[in-house]
Amino acid sequence: MAVRVDLIISLDGFATTTDQTPEIPFGEDWPRLVGAYTATRTFRERVFKDASGAGTTGVDDDYAKEYFTNVGAEIMGAGMFGLHNFPEDPNWRGWWGEEPPFRVPVFVLTHASRPSLEMAGGTTFHFLNTTPVEALQQAQKAAGGKDVRIGGGATVVRDFLKAGLVDRLHVAITPILLGRGIRLWDDLRGLEAGYTVKAETAPSGTIHLTLQR
Repeated sequence: MAVRVDLIISLDGFATTTDQTPEIPFGEDWPRLVGAYTATRTFRERVFKDASGAGTTGVDDDYAKEYFTNVGAEIMGAGMFGLHNFPEDPNWRGWWGEEPPFRVPVFVLTHASRPSLEMAGGTTFHFLNTTPVEALQQAQKAAGGKDVRIGGGATVVRDFLKAGLVDRLHVAITPILLGRGIRLWDDLRGLEAGYTVKAETAPSGTIHLTLQR
């Protein structure tokens, strides 16, 4: 059982974009940031339910396959679920549709108390107002011996890294500059100590950086 992170960031270290508008809710930069990942065959099958076999293969797809392998539970922040956008709406069911791609228990770190939300396909969202250590303990119990993934966003991932709770950090670095947003690497000086570092570049230009304890 390992604690894992898989995150997409820009060359300058940002995992979020800041150019969202009401007309373009994710911003024009977002497709540029995640484009290589969403183009993979694995992502198209798992998220878009595309059974045509379309999508890229190779290095990016290998990491996309690994993203979904052996995960028994997930932890994410309120922003990744979407609570920051609809904090007072008790009927808000998140960004992920009625059949989210996780298919495991998902623990959402939030200051707002909400009942658990069972979705189609095996995903149940549990909302916790607790510390990273306590959230991880609950997720590990639910994971049934499989890995726990810290899904994001960058602030939540950074909290788990600073607490020394992450066994494997995979960062896909997209070759674009965003210039603003939420940076992954802030306050993590010397993080690489205690990890074995590996880098692999995909034909898309994405650099897959892995830090393994």
